[in-house]
Amino acid sequence: MFSSLSDRLQDTFDSLRGKGRLTEDDINVAMREIRMALLEADVNYRVVKGFVGRCKEKCLGADVLDSLSPAQNVVRIVLDELTVLLGSTDSKLTLAQNRTPNVIMLVGLQGSGKTTAAAKLAYLLKSQGHSPLLAACDTHRPAAADQLATLGGEIGVSVFRGDGKDAVAVAEGAIREAVDHLNDIVIVDTAGRLQIDEEMMQEAVAIKQAVRPDQILMVVDAMTGQDIVNVVTEFANRVDFDGVIMSKLDGDARGGGALSVREVTGKPIKFVSMGEKPDSLEVFHPDRMAKRILGMGDVVGIIEQAQKVADEQQIEDAERMLREGFTMDDLLAQMQQIRKMGGLQKIMGMIPGMERAMAQAPAAAVDDSQMTRIEAIIRSMTREERLRPKIINGQRRRRIAAGSGRTVQEVNQLIKQWDEMNKMVGRMKGMMQQGGGRKGAKKGRRAMQQMMRNMGGGNGLPF
Repeated sequence: MFSSLSDRLQDTFDSLRGKGRLTEDDINVAMREIRMALLEADVNYRVVKGFVGRCKEKCLGADVLDSLSPAQNVVRIVLDELTVLLGSTDSKLTLAQNRTPNVIMLVGLQGSGKTTAAAKLAYLLKSQGHSPLLAACDTHRPAAADQLATLGGEIGVSVFRGDGKDAVAVAEGAIREAVDHLNDIVIVDTAGRLQIDEEMMQEAVAIKQAVRPDQILMVVDAMTGQDIVNVVTEFANRVDFDGVIMSKLDGDARGGGALSVREVTGKPIKFVSMGEKPDSLEVFHPDRMAKRILGMGDVVGIIEQAQKVADEQQIEDAERMLREGFTMDDLLAQMQQIRKMGGLQKIMGMIPGMERAMAQAPAAAVDDSQMTRIEAIIRSMTREERLRPKIINGQRRRRIAAGSGRTVQEVNQLIKQWDEMNKMVGRMKGMMQQGGGRKGAKKGRRAMQQMMRNMGGGNGLPF
């Protein structure tokens, strides 16, 4: 979403890096470029004015103008201010310890993705060991309850629909249902409304008064531009929400809303939705997002994603690979791990400088369709060929290419990459043997686990 803004800011910083010293005119030109980049990204003009003013004041300080690396100091200042703009520190979901069930109420405009966000939040909480219940309190939109029931069924979370007529009664009934069935969290999906719709806003206030939610989260479409100021201000005044779920952050809009909402309301962004799948809701980290906007990547995020998908089965597979070698089934398993991490595009976007590099050289870019093509080739192999790729001769390669709909050259490339990865496994095995005994085995196992994580992060795969 922030690719255009990121490119503009990085171009501005590049123009400063060629200067041994910065003058006040240099700073003024850079701040003008940053101002234009933010305005073009549809950030609210008051937010832009305050942000650029603070950056300029700090950049004109003696520690920047007299520094031996002034451009780096300017980048640091912009990064710090951008982090503050986005929220400074992480804001976690606050749940009451002495109340069961906890109630989370979602509000927002029509079409903001509220119902989908409710299901994603339920999926996230369930993965953390909670037992959520979804309450279908959108009694105005046709089939809203059906949509929520479908989403709930996909993730294994119950949905309470009540009579489907009175939103307040449905919310109250959901609380009783949760008590009876030992659900520790109720997520209330309310109807989308316009901030000028007095009747609908009053319904949201009535639900709040009836169920006394522990947290009220406003779902904001990241594609909303300048008008987000009026929207969030009115909701803040009427329902006093606690935080924001930013939806559709994986879209191609300019992203000004995401950069404006925290400054305008003082309410933190708690979660961001980065895709359509149930597991695409992520905790929002302001510092990481600021670094990604400035092209610095999110290495910590990559590590966390890799750790999330690294399980006991993966460790067992690593140990088996040391004994028996690397097979095509292992390669297939790695691709499945990458999909769990969000896919190649997401991972590449979190590597410092990679997103911009791919934009400048589209021919070198990678995408998830390449994994699909490789998967087709592997699945066209026999069981024996997957376990012992060295037996794949010319005749077998032609048969595999025909069966997968790919070319013989692509099959050859895959087998070549497999051979390189198999040699890497051999080096890890040698490390174990050289270490000797239990200490060497432990060292080699750690190295193998690290290699698996690195492969899961996109290194070593034949794309």
